[in-house]
Amino acid sequence: MSNIKVHDKLFQPYISAAEIDKEVSRVANEINIAYKGLCPLFIGILNGSFMFAADLFKKINIEAEISFIKLASYKGTRSTGHVITSIGLDEGLKGRHVVILEDIVDTGKTLDAFLPQLFDQQPASLKIAALLHKPEALQYPIHIDFLGFSVPNKFLLGYGLDYDGLGRNLKEIYSLVD
Repeated sequence: MSNIKVHDKLFQPYISAAEIDKEVSRVANEINIAYKGLCPLFIGILNGSFMFAADLFKKINIEAEISFIKLASYKGTRSTGHVITSIGLDEGLKGRHVVILEDIVDTGKTLDAFLPQLFDQQPASLKIAALLHKPEALQYPIHIDFLGFSVPNKFLLGYGLDYDGLGRNLKEIYSLVD
């Protein structure tokens, strides 16, 4: 892995594809154990979680369903502070075991705005699985039940994370060079 340029910014290697795969496997194993016999519904938060959701779901060996919803709060390298819902959830959640799939939890604003809508539907349980978490950036009381990596408060790119639409297709994760 070497440095890459996306738009006007330079990014350096941060987490390799092999390290990502190892953590996704570990998280999947934890979920397989926790939800054995329960047929959970996974809800991937688009756009960022699509790679994590796909790789994780391939490693889920219990009966399970998956759906997606589009929520957004970023423009460029900064959070806008406003959560936008673009695509809604069609599945009913009453009595279901639900696992939210997030690429990254930083401030927690997106989930803080979305979770009450889910709780209103009375799921049997609601847990969060995230590939990445920035504890230093957290501003809302979000608990992550299944976590890949805790990372510093740096701007990250790749494996679903973008910079103004580009870089999501990278199989590794890169950090912005300051």
